Amino acid sequence: MYRVPHLTTSWAERDLQRAWEKSYQEHRKKVLNAQPLVDTHPPQNYSHLHLKFKKLKMEEERLSVIDRDNCLLLQRVASAMKTRRQTDGQNDLTQR
Repeated sequence: MYRVPHLTTSWAERDLQRAWEKSYQEHRKKVLNAQPLVDTHPPQNYSHLHLKFKKLKMEEERLSVIDRDNCLLLQRVASAMKTRRQTDGQNDLTQR
């Protein structure tokens, strides 16, 4: 007499179980064959983080204003030295 295996689960459940086992085995193969992916390189250096362009521009503008003022002052002093103006040091307060 032939022995017929006693089925405790339905065909659909058995197929589903096989599919899960197959996908799990594939997952295990991928896990075993995985290579380490740790990035050990230093972070990239960006120039705009180290060079403060706004600060440099403001400093340049400030220095240009100082240079312009110095030139004006130098012209005034030079014209005063050429004409040799003499000041008397007295204010005319009586003309008001």
